[in-house]
Amino acid sequence: MYKRILVPVDGSEFAEQMIPHATAIARATGASVTLLRIVSDAADQADARDHVAKRAESVGAEGLCIVARGEAADAIRAEAERVPDTLVALSSHGRSGAAEAIFGSVALDVLRGSRAPILVFRPDSRTSAAPVPKIGRIVVPLDGSKESESIVPQAAEFAKWLGARIVVVSVLDPSPRLAPGIPAGDVQESSYVHGRATDIAQRYGVATGWEVLHGDPKEAIPQFVRSLGDAMLAMTTHGRSALRTVVAGSCTASCLREAGVPVLTRLP
Repeated sequence: MYKRILVPVDGSEFAEQMIPHATAIARATGASVTLLRIVSDAADQADARDHVAKRAESVGAEGLCIVARGEAADAIRAEAERVPDTLVALSSHGRSGAAEAIFGSVALDVLRGSRAPILVFRPDSRTSAAPVPKIGRIVVPLDGSKESESIVPQAAEFAKWLGARIVVVSVLDPSPRLAPGIPAGDVQESSYVHGRATDIAQRYGVATGWEVLHGDPKEAIPQFVRSLGDAMLAMTTHGRSALRTVVAGSCTASCLREAGVPVLTRLP
């Protein structure tokens, strides 16, 4: 699927928090990793090149430093397109902090201009020396909309590439109950997610499971993902109901912020 994982860095610890996730994926798949440093002034290139080369050597990756006087997102996309089968994997913000909503201005610009999904990770101010676990499950939240389901082909291929399992989830918001102890809509929602999981398994040849969650999707999905311990997310930036808000999608943004795992995402 992907032969190279391209990780843009800017010299900040926040931006480099994607590196352990990228290298863990590379170990599982045999892909190479390239750390990309972009500078706007050629006078800064030598120092930046030395820094990215040392950081890359420490993780067995390639270090690349380029001068680009335009938008950083354009340079990232151009480098990704230069080498076929490249996955862009970047932190949602780097040196500038939380720039544009949750996604960060550069990550969001790359997403807007890319025809392929990208892998995004929300950095945490709390650093951890714990090793990144091998991804065993890819959680795919669906709500019945074409928008939310447009990520399914990429998520299924990503799961096959990683040797992981797809877990289809849907979320029921609190609502009046049909009978004591029976949440309204559970039967219909279970039928939907079970059917989608079965279809994905048959169509893409990947192992699947499914779950119906309860509560606010922006809380229920991250909580479920954290409980698994070996999962990542795959979801579009908006869909129906709770998954359709603003450019980045409030549910996707909340999951990116709260789940603490990489998110494979694309615009629908």
